[in-house]
Amino acid sequence: MSLKISVIGVGHLGYIHSKLLKNNNKFNFIGIYDINSERAKTVSEELNIHSFETIDDLVTESQAIIIAVPTSLHYEIASKCIVNNKHILIEKPITSTYKEAEDLINLAKKYDVVIQVGHVERFNPSIDAIKNYSINPMFIESHRLSPFKPRATDVSVIHDLMIHDIDIILWLVKSNIKSIDANGVKVISDTIDIANARITFENSCVANITASRISASQMRKMRIFQKDTYLSLDFQEHKVEVFKIYDENYAPQNSNPATILGFIETGNHNKKIYFEQPKIVKTNAIEEEQIAFYNAINGLSPISINAYEASKALLVAEQINNIINQNPIEY
Repeated sequence: MSLKISVIGVGHLGYIHSKLLKNNNKFNFIGIYDINSERAKTVSEELNIHSFETIDDLVTESQAIIIAVPTSLHYEIASKCIVNNKHILIEKPITSTYKEAEDLINLAKKYDVVIQVGHVERFNPSIDAIKNYSINPMFIESHRLSPFKPRATDVSVIHDLMIHDIDIILWLVKSNIKSIDANGVKVISDTIDIANARITFENSCVANITASRISASQMRKMRIFQKDTYLSLDFQEHKVEVFKIYDENYAPQNSNPATILGFIETGNHNKKIYFEQPKIVKTNAIEEEQIAFYNAINGLSPISINAYEASKALLVAEQINNIINQNPIEY
C-alpha cells in the first residue's frame, strides 16, 4: 500500500528526506512545508514537489509525516500530527524534554499511531555488521567529534551529537543505569559544546562518551570491550574490526575472513587471537530509516526506534546536561 507522506521542515535533514522520498516507491510523496517560504519555494521547484501553504493543509492531506524542524518545535508539531491520526517519523531528539516525550507516547497510544524517531546511526552499516556477534559489553568508549555548524546550536552537543551514542549504548547494554558523571564546557555557543560522560550500569558495564562540535575534523567511533572480544566501529568510514580470542582448536565458522594474530599460552588450554573484518553492506541509512517507517506503519516489522527508546536516550541526555550545568567549570 502506497502511503501519502509529506515533510515538515526542509533544512539540512528535511531536504535529504525529501530527495530520497522522490525515489521511494513505497510512499506517495505529496509535498513539503517550511516556515521559510523562500526555502520552501527553492526545494519545491528543485524537486518538483508541492509546497503547502500551511501545516494544517499538509496534515489534512497526509497519512504519514516526517518532522525535521528545530527540536524546540518537535512537541507542538508532533502533537498536532498525532491528534489528527497521522503516523510520524520525528528527527532526534524526540522532543526538548523527557516530560514532552512521555506526553507524546501517551498521545500515540490514545490515537494508535506510529512514532519512529530518527536515531539514524542505528541504520549505519557498521551496526548491521556486528549483528551476528554476541554483544555483552564490559566497557564502551565512544568519540563523536564534528566541526562547528551554526544550524544545531538550539540544543547542547549532548542533545545534538552525544545522544546518538547514548541511544546505541542503551540498546547494546540493556541494563539500568547506576550512576552518571559528566563534565562539559560552553566554548562558542550559549549551550554546551564539548562534553564527556561516564555512565555506570547496574550490570557493571561502564561507558565513557565524548562529544564535541568544535573539532577540526570529524570522528564517529565506538569501541566495545567484552570477555575475549574487542570490537572497533567506525560509523563515518563504515568499518568494523573485531579482535577475538578462541581456543586453539577453534576454526572460524562464519564467512568473515579471519587472521591469526598470535597465541596465548594458558597451560592446558591455549588460545588463539583472531582478527576479523565483518563484511560491510553499504546502504543509505536515511533511506533504510524511511523503509523501516513504512514497514512499521504496515505492521511488517516492529518500530525500529520507538518513542519509548528515544525517550530513554533523551532522559539520559537531560541528566548529563543537568549535571554539567549544576557543576560548571570555572575559569
